[in-house]
Amino acid sequence: MVARAYTVAFQGVDARLVEVQCAVTPGLPAFSIVGLPDKAVSEARDRVRSALSSMAIALPSKRITINLSPADLPKEGSHFDLPIALSLLAALEIVPTETAEQTVALGELSLDGSLVPVVGALPAAMAAATDERMLLCPQASSAEAAWVDAAQVIGADTLAAVVRHYTGQAPLSPATRGEVHTDPFSKDLRDVKGQERAKRALEIAAAGRHHMIMIGTPGSGKSMLAARIPGILPPLTAMEALSTSMIHSLSGLLDEGGISRTRPFREPHHTASMAAIVGGGKGAKPGEISLAHNGVLFMDEFPEFSRTVLETLRQPIETGEVMVARANAHVKYPCKFMLVAAANPCKCGYMTDPARACSRAPVCGEDYLGRISGPLMDRFDLRIEVPPVGFADLDLPPSGDTSETVAARVAAARQVQTERFKDTSDAAQNADAEGKVLEEIATPDPEGKEILLKAADRFGLSARAYHRILRVARTIADLEGAETVRKPHVAEALSFRITTKAYA
Repeated sequence: MVARAYTVAFQGVDARLVEVQCAVTPGLPAFSIVGLPDKAVSEARDRVRSALSSMAIALPSKRITINLSPADLPKEGSHFDLPIALSLLAALEIVPTETAEQTVALGELSLDGSLVPVVGALPAAMAAATDERMLLCPQASSAEAAWVDAAQVIGADTLAAVVRHYTGQAPLSPATRGEVHTDPFSKDLRDVKGQERAKRALEIAAAGRHHMIMIGTPGSGKSMLAARIPGILPPLTAMEALSTSMIHSLSGLLDEGGISRTRPFREPHHTASMAAIVGGGKGAKPGEISLAHNGVLFMDEFPEFSRTVLETLRQPIETGEVMVARANAHVKYPCKFMLVAAANPCKCGYMTDPARACSRAPVCGEDYLGRISGPLMDRFDLRIEVPPVGFADLDLPPSGDTSETVAARVAAARQVQTERFKDTSDAAQNADAEGKVLEEIATPDPEGKEILLKAADRFGLSARAYHRILRVARTIADLEGAETVRKPHVAEALSFRITTKAYA
């Protein structure tokens, strides 16, 4: 007799169903696992044997074969322990075979039979719900899986508890959801002295999810401004929270199974590798751009990142997804993020400061910012210069709107966009609009079109830059509550796009 249980193999954020088949047949005693397992899966036989021994269950002196089907799909991770043990228990007629076949299980076994939490419980619950099966997982992983309404989730602390549940001795209660986390923000925009133009750019970028680069001398407040972006962004919607949490679940970043409504804010160091930023490594794991999905990716000291890393950002910025292609894996991750970059004007950082002028200007700035290629720079909707703040300004009282006030305006603008794009599947914010949709929502009035055409001709703007200016102008109009895009909106959008020659 062949007993069956089910588990999942992860391919990006997708969880593919895997059938775990167990056959106990006459022959020399052996315990083998086939079906393209990796080292962690192959070692499951020792963990399963020890866990069963701790329950006083001895394996028969027969040949035990575990097959993971489909056999051509790579199986990676320690979460195969529990489904292997479950199929073996069904084959030994310790648990009912029918119940085991209706279960999608994942979990790592320790040698004493306790269940160790694993990553990926949330996408596994989605797969179980789609296949109309129950999900069995470690108790510590059940809180995140319970967020899938359509799935029946059971969490257990030990393999013995699983056996008692399936035999009816001590049924387990369905898992309960983890808490919804809302991180409080203590960093307020009013803490930033001066830099009113930069604050305005932050508001526009947050309202339309526009990419932005800040260039200024060291200590001018670029990082300080970026750190306050989460405080002005609206919370994640239910669908956004679920899609973002599925990526974080695969990376083991969900805190006690809770789902956060706060938008991700990722700030990798400039020494990060391409695999860390884009994704890759063993199992083609998600990178920083995917972990920042529906949130912000802040890259400080932007020119200091590897040229290869910077150039790999060009396609994800446009498409909102990344294909991590390796010899044995092709995995697609969503990565619809807002890129915020910060850079000094030159290597020493003081090329634009008259009091501390760089002796190698303008060559120093051209060499330094030249590390950012033209096609990549063209993808920034907003480019602003952040001048140094005078010492006298530091003693002034806080000025400008608070983060709470700005966040209210941003939320109102986002709500307008939600209504605008509710029937458009591939657009959610103004930054996503393109083609006919962009023409319908962002065509400026005659005066606005005239100034835009003159600027495009005067500064040699690309077609991409032309469309990005229209998107920013539409966001500015939304912040104002205007129905149409007018000349002042286009003019302000152009002011954030046209920079000095050194920054172009």
